[in-house]
Amino acid sequence: MAEFDNLVAIVVVLLGLLTVLYMVIKLKYPICNSSRKTKMNLPPGNMGWPFLGQTVEYLKPHLATTPGRFMEENCSRHGKIFRSHLFGHPTVVSADPELNKFILQNEGRLFECSYPSTIGGILGKWSMLVLVGEMHKHMRSIALNFMSNSMLRSRLLDDIEMQTLLTLKSWEKMEQPLSVQSETKKFTFNLMAKQILSFNSGEPETDDLMKEYFTFMKGVISAPINFPGTSYRRALKSRSKILEGVKKIMEERKKRVDIHYDDLLSNVMKDGRLSTEQILDLILNILFAGHETSAVALTLCLYFLLKFPLVIDSLRSEHLDIARRKQQQEPKDLRLNWDDYKRMEFTHNVINETLRLGNVVRFVHRKALRDVNFKGYDIPAGWKVLPVFAAVHLDPALYDNPLQFNPQRWQKMEPSTYFTPFGGGPRLCSGLELAKLEMAVFLHHLVLNYREKEISGK
Repeated sequence: MAEFDNLVAIVVVLLGLLTVLYMVIKLKYPICNSSRKTKMNLPPGNMGWPFLGQTVEYLKPHLATTPGRFMEENCSRHGKIFRSHLFGHPTVVSADPELNKFILQNEGRLFECSYPSTIGGILGKWSMLVLVGEMHKHMRSIALNFMSNSMLRSRLLDDIEMQTLLTLKSWEKMEQPLSVQSETKKFTFNLMAKQILSFNSGEPETDDLMKEYFTFMKGVISAPINFPGTSYRRALKSRSKILEGVKKIMEERKKRVDIHYDDLLSNVMKDGRLSTEQILDLILNILFAGHETSAVALTLCLYFLLKFPLVIDSLRSEHLDIARRKQQQEPKDLRLNWDDYKRMEFTHNVINETLRLGNVVRFVHRKALRDVNFKGYDIPAGWKVLPVFAAVHLDPALYDNPLQFNPQRWQKMEPSTYFTPFGGGPRLCSGLELAKLEMAVFLHHLVLNYREKEISGK
């Protein structure tokens, strides 16, 4: 009991010190001086605890299919636009579809990307997630070319299908129930490792890289506490090992000019405009962009489908039609082609509904470059802005029964500018179309070769 009382006393003292520190900082560096503040019509809201703000409440775990208690309570109390103090900064939080669209469309003019410094610490200072300006445009153009529609058609479609068949074949040999999440992560990782580094699935170098990458990813989504034994510290070590491995490959390829590699690494090396450090960060970030969102989206898709067998039946009917058409028209070549992909209308509805309800990218970090007025509210220059896509995707004013998985809804409506599962504007995720293609091809072979009982049993 005495130990508990001592702990309480320590916590009280620490909170007191933090409050004093907060007041000193506030007096020395006011968010906006009193005369300016009286002139501004800030959104309603609550700034939370001194120094800590409301970050802990905002980041409390919740189901992907809900906006979370923090958003629900604040939207109910203050409306869809409110102020808070998150990630160490005064912040305007938006669940308003029009403000979210406005923020994304005015990237680089009124707002700019502004992620916490810890993101750059683990993804690298040349990460597309933290870069702004011309360097971001250049890095993004490389990623877009790598995952362009022409690349999807000419190369990636065949590789995705081959990796899908290898993955499903491996399931037949498993005696124990498999983890769908683990398998989808392996599937998307093996595909990206092939495209980026010419690594083949099942080889020791691929498995070693996968192990380090998965450790790295656990740290990316963990609390940024750089102490021994933490996920963040382990992730930093894995990041170093990954980059050291890629750097070694670069050195070997410079020596072996007689061997041609048709992958991303060799292409950016030949281009010659990026430094070694920039190439290493680019490789890690495209691996991150091309793997993580696809794996999470595919996992969520299978999760939803297993709850709705009638949807699986509709999917199977569509893919049986595609398979029969190929058998009749191209009996010697049953591989999927781009026309087959475009015929997967209901499959695209399933994918859209998965992205809407699952919310792979729930929000993004932005900062106001100058004072902005929207719908009568002022957003001061320097304040952070959080457009929360999940709150819009689950808004009953935009979607009937928004918490229900209903792919049929997309037969009656087109994706609007408020549908932003991978962000939007100049920073739209470059892996968006790749993720959709991976999901469609995987679903094609899954529903043709497995019944739902077999999938759930696995």
